Amino acid sequence: MQLTETRRPTLDQALEAIRTRAYWSPHPEHPKAYGESAPAEGLAAFEALKGARFELDQPGVDGWTGGEVSPYGPELGIEYPHADVDVLLPAMRDGMAAWREAGPETRALVCVEILARISARTHEFAHAVMHTSGQAFMMAFQAGGPHAQDRGLEAVAYAYEEQTRTPAAADWSKPQGKRDPLELRKKFTAAGRGISLLIGCNTFPTWNGYPGLFASLATGNPVLVKPHPRAVLPLALTVRVCREVLAEAGFDPNLVCLAVERPGEGIAKTLAVRPEIRIIDYTGSTAFGDWLEANARQAQVYTEKAGVNTVVVDSTDDYKGMLANLAFSLSLYSGQMCTTPQNVLIPRDGIATDAGPRSYDEVVADLAGAVKGLLGDDARANALLGALVNPDVKARLEAAAGLGEVALPSREVVNPDFPDAVVRTPVLVKLDGSKPDAEAAYMSECFGPVSFAVSVDSTSDALELLRRTIRDKGAMTVGAYTTSPEVEQAVEEVCLEESAQLSLNLTGGVYVNQTAAFSDFHGSGGNPAANAALCDGAFVSNRFRMVEIRRQA
Repeated sequence: MQLTETRRPTLDQALEAIRTRAYWSPHPEHPKAYGESAPAEGLAAFEALKGARFELDQPGVDGWTGGEVSPYGPELGIEYPHADVDVLLPAMRDGMAAWREAGPETRALVCVEILARISARTHEFAHAVMHTSGQAFMMAFQAGGPHAQDRGLEAVAYAYEEQTRTPAAADWSKPQGKRDPLELRKKFTAAGRGISLLIGCNTFPTWNGYPGLFASLATGNPVLVKPHPRAVLPLALTVRVCREVLAEAGFDPNLVCLAVERPGEGIAKTLAVRPEIRIIDYTGSTAFGDWLEANARQAQVYTEKAGVNTVVVDSTDDYKGMLANLAFSLSLYSGQMCTTPQNVLIPRDGIATDAGPRSYDEVVADLAGAVKGLLGDDARANALLGALVNPDVKARLEAAAGLGEVALPSREVVNPDFPDAVVRTPVLVKLDGSKPDAEAAYMSECFGPVSFAVSVDSTSDALELLRRTIRDKGAMTVGAYTTSPEVEQAVEEVCLEESAQLSLNLTGGVYVNQTAAFSDFHGSGGNPAANAALCDGAFVSNRFRMVEIRRQA
């Protein structure tokens, strides 16, 4: 494969983008950009996968397993190879030496080729993401396709950058005065740590999975992909493409393998503590993330766990824009994003706006009205909300109404194309921030379409609650609205001290729960919500070690 001419320009642009933080993406967001026939071909390719065995030709297959059911109703009926890991893991290590010797550039270019192949099949991947995560099609297309591919490419760029900080070779000479100098020839090799385990999530299998997968692969590590049992297909397709490209490039395809679990098998725990596993990437519950950090001591563990995302509302010079922006943020994908705001902190005495002063009750009522207006049309509601990903989300949504005064009740939305889909609009609940029983609710993550309008005594109290929330529970995102330079500075100081990513005064088409690869950092790695950021140097640099070999010159 001649990858230098075809893929090096993309890698160079990605390297430039992470240095400048400017907008750039090689992966089109619009479905029409993939050609007139792409939508029909992608749907047909997805339909052809259903009700069949998903062949991978990887070693150690000891049976078949499956059971995915779309959140929109239909059973996928796909069976995947089940692996005997005692056979699979040694086979994965066999190709590691050749992959290491290939060097950072070749590894990066192979990864870019993999991503280009995936990009060409974005329509197929979009249906796979939609019918495993419950995302509406357009979100599955964008977040599961180009945005995920961008995050994967971003990780490749950081991996290349970190590995090439040190030259591959150097001649060393130390003067000795009148005696001959001491001379050595030194070789420096970026050596991967070992097999990397990717533990996939249900809601964003590709977006959350690609950074770790490509960071590990680009730094010389084999990757074992263990998907969430409800969202196997998008990552299985990814593994298939990885294996095809690796083989075509002359490398062992077993550098990337799939581990699908049987119902109730729970292989993530077993795999996580095996000595062959040296890197783990995980997105999911805090409980299991904490367990991995405590027990997988032989591995470098990267986690994204739960957090309590907060918005502080102090004042605004665009009240209508603020309400519209918040309404969209609370509604998108039924709040099933790790970045969706949960707690909206509003002073009890109200806020100043360009439309005049608004009391706490008025702000909450107006926000409820903005959400209701946004989702009043069922077609639009389905396009924004998607479907609830699993019964646990529905149970949390239904229980939330009993936690306080309901400012906006959730309503059922019928999806005419998928009548079995569980579609619900968000619930907005009023809570008194000064009451201990309310604190139990707003200081815990309530994943799904649930938001709390929390009344506080003042903006100063809101900032103290924000600080405590980030420190104790973590946050992937923080938002704030204020016209005061002093308040703005104070919010910035809280986020700098507690290491949380902040968005200020968003009133247009950018939302607190959306981040752009190559420019925005997803998480910080500095608070309890996550120990890593997507993506920075720290996310890739400990996946390899520089091994030095020196010789007498």
